[in-house]
Amino acid sequence: MLHPLVYLIFILSVALAAGGVFLSSKLRNRYHHEIFSTLLYFQVFIFTFGFYGIWGQAVIKAYLSGYISEDLLVRFTNISMLLGLPFLVFAWLMLLRFSFEVSGRTFSNWYVLLFLLINFSIILSVGYFIARTTALKPAILIKYYFILMHFFYSLLSSLFIIIPGKGRSYIHNYDRRIIGPGIFLVMVLQCTPLLFYDSQPYVAIVFTLSFFAGNTFLPIYLNYGTLFTVFSSGVDKNISFDEFCKKFEVSPRETDIVREICNGLSNKEISEKLFISLQTVKDHTHRIYIKTNVKSRVQLIYLVKELKEL
Repeated sequence: MLHPLVYLIFILSVALAAGGVFLSSKLRNRYHHEIFSTLLYFQVFIFTFGFYGIWGQAVIKAYLSGYISEDLLVRFTNISMLLGLPFLVFAWLMLLRFSFEVSGRTFSNWYVLLFLLINFSIILSVGYFIARTTALKPAILIKYYFILMHFFYSLLSSLFIIIPGKGRSYIHNYDRRIIGPGIFLVMVLQCTPLLFYDSQPYVAIVFTLSFFAGNTFLPIYLNYGTLFTVFSSGVDKNISFDEFCKKFEVSPRETDIVREICNGLSNKEISEKLFISLQTVKDHTHRIYIKTNVKSRVQLIYLVKELKEL
């Protein structure tokens, strides 16, 4: 029963990794902005670690367990994990850089140099400790290294996104309140099963699935949930309501509907107030969403409130 499940999780891992990279590439090609290149690099590095450091251990155990001793097998799996850690470090670097860029901060080369110096020193120390001591299992040491560092960098990235910098922020406040906590929640979902892992195969499967699924959060949300007008439309803040409607080519009747949506009226209430059918309201609302690149009434309200004063 376990082997078919492992094969299924591997196929899902490949699909999730390919989907995350594809969606990130789609964003970069569509909007030609540096933040999406950073997101793409994050996806490449984090999933490379996933296949090298996580699935690499499973492959080694599956194909070498019958040919080498248990002690040597453990050494090979530990080496596989250690060799995958640099990809994880670069993934954390890209995540921090992404959080800096979308919140209007500058991520200087000095930050990169300091980050790499600190983290590779930690990796070398972990490797040295593993080689020199037998008091602690290497797998346990690497596990808690991952949990602590992943917690720290995810929390830091979340805070940078939630708290805007002094420069231009490239995401709306609506998205900031979702993406920031979302990154932290993904980290919690990934680390929780790892806390209980001690060679149990089903716990390892849960962790693997949460790792690959969780790391698709950013490209999926930025493709299907965010307010993209901040990236593409070039709209300045504090424009009038009429200028907002003209910018997005909103018709006079659609303008009335946008105004009533912002006043909190439901579709039925709008139809009664404007003396039009409920279906007409829905059709106009759908066209408004398309013109303004939003996905819901809440996003439309946030967009209007950010760009103008009613």
